[in-house]
Amino acid sequence: MTFGKGLSRKPSQPKGRQLDDVALEEVRKLLKDEPRRRDLLIEHLHKIQDAYGHLSAAHLRALADEMRLSQAEVYEVASFYHHFDIVKEGEAAPAPLTIRVCDSVTCSLKGADALAKVLGETLDPAKIRIQKVPCIGRCASAPAVQVGKRAVDNASELSVKAAVFEGASEAEIPACVDLEAYRKDGGYQKLEDVRSGKVGALDIADQLLAAGLRGLGGAGFPTGTKWKIVNDLPGPKYLTINGDEGEPGTFKDRFHLERDPHRLLEGALIAAHAVGVERIYLYMRDEYPAILEILKREISALRDAGIITTIDFDLRRGAGAYICGEESAMIESIEGKRGLPRHRPPFIAQVGLFGRPTLNHNVETLFWIRDILEKGSDWFANQGRRGHKGFRSFSVSGRVKEPGVKLAPAGVTINELLTEFCGGMEEGHNFKGYLPGGASGGILPASLADEPLDFGTLDKHGCFIGSHAIVVFSDKDNMRDVALNLMQFFKHESCGQCTPCRSGTEKMVGLLKDPSWDKEKIADLDAVMRSASICGLGQAASNPVASVLKFFPEEFDR
Repeated sequence: MTFGKGLSRKPSQPKGRQLDDVALEEVRKLLKDEPRRRDLLIEHLHKIQDAYGHLSAAHLRALADEMRLSQAEVYEVASFYHHFDIVKEGEAAPAPLTIRVCDSVTCSLKGADALAKVLGETLDPAKIRIQKVPCIGRCASAPAVQVGKRAVDNASELSVKAAVFEGASEAEIPACVDLEAYRKDGGYQKLEDVRSGKVGALDIADQLLAAGLRGLGGAGFPTGTKWKIVNDLPGPKYLTINGDEGEPGTFKDRFHLERDPHRLLEGALIAAHAVGVERIYLYMRDEYPAILEILKREISALRDAGIITTIDFDLRRGAGAYICGEESAMIESIEGKRGLPRHRPPFIAQVGLFGRPTLNHNVETLFWIRDILEKGSDWFANQGRRGHKGFRSFSVSGRVKEPGVKLAPAGVTINELLTEFCGGMEEGHNFKGYLPGGASGGILPASLADEPLDFGTLDKHGCFIGSHAIVVFSDKDNMRDVALNLMQFFKHESCGQCTPCRSGTEKMVGLLKDPSWDKEKIADLDAVMRSASICGLGQAASNPVASVLKFFPEEFDR
């Protein structure tokens, strides 16, 4: 590990960076009596970053010593995640305040690039750092900005500077249904039925299968089947919850957690007790500081109320890496490592967290469990349209009058979403196309606006519904620019583990910047990335490009 030029040392000193006693004492004060386990490395890095605004070489050396890890091991983890600022010897620390300007597709449509430019030109760089960052999950109020941890929706130069000058850099905690209110409405009664043995794991699994509940993070795997698989495996077992919704255009999990967090928590406890896991690991993205505070508070309330008994929660904080939305990469991150996707098989249901069988769920999937158990499988199944089952939380943004999370039937069409739920297109905009499933789901034209939106319905067009993130485009938008924006995102977020993705995304960006768009080279590169990448990032990264080539050929005449 090399931070800077080699430092002179006395012959009696050991090789490598010398331990700084002051830095060691500072690290010990931050960690207090918390365990120095390997899986807590990222949590401990957060403590240093939060306290000092960066990770100095001395602090990294001290943390390595305190945790009995090599300096290289600590450095490779810290340098993998975007939200850790490593400062090498002789380098200046970053400015005290960071302003993050989202430049993902919806925010880009709404003027984020111009906003970042004017902020960078008019604010003092010695005091304020401007960063253009991937999606921060506030697409319905684009352009979205974070001043420190404070979200600024529908941001303008004036509103961002007002937050700066007022010192408003801490997260605003929204009002939500707390434990007392949730219990008054019947909350945690179904959990007691499971604990008492009144309802068994297989009974619940069958109810979830009948209801048609599926993994709503993007994969769409039947929830009841997943329970049966893990239930039959020997312990110890774990439950992991994927709250790292980094797919551009996706903000449904944030929406639900800011309003009714206990539906997730009860769903998780029901799943954990039914399947027989030992602990629940809740992985939440760092871009959601308000939700992290809500979850800390409400989980503590559950402990105080005695509702948490033999199975407890372990809340883990991401550090700005989209790849950790992939389940095996998330597990690596929970274990305190770089978020590199694992080769499969084995699947995580068999060999998951800490090498043990693991039940993994998305936030929204667990959100529905209480309702299904209370109201019945038929109630949920009958909510869909055109033979599809259940509700879906669609994150809708872009050129619509009323963006936001829309609770709509599975199998609804984009035309129905626009007219029934979103108030139609913005004034002066004509519907041109849409992302049906976030950045990786491809792009469909307005001529396919009557296709049912659900798992498997869009495969014939080379697209998929994924996380149900809908971004709507109009005749004012250039689809080549949209494809380039999305590919730049994948280039930035590739974990770098496999060559087809690491080099492929970089090469594809270069091809898209060339005005000629060499279709043959693009098609060849697309085929290699799809067939040879380890995980879904590289396999699906070129979907938007392929969609533009297929559905928007007129863009090449511009």
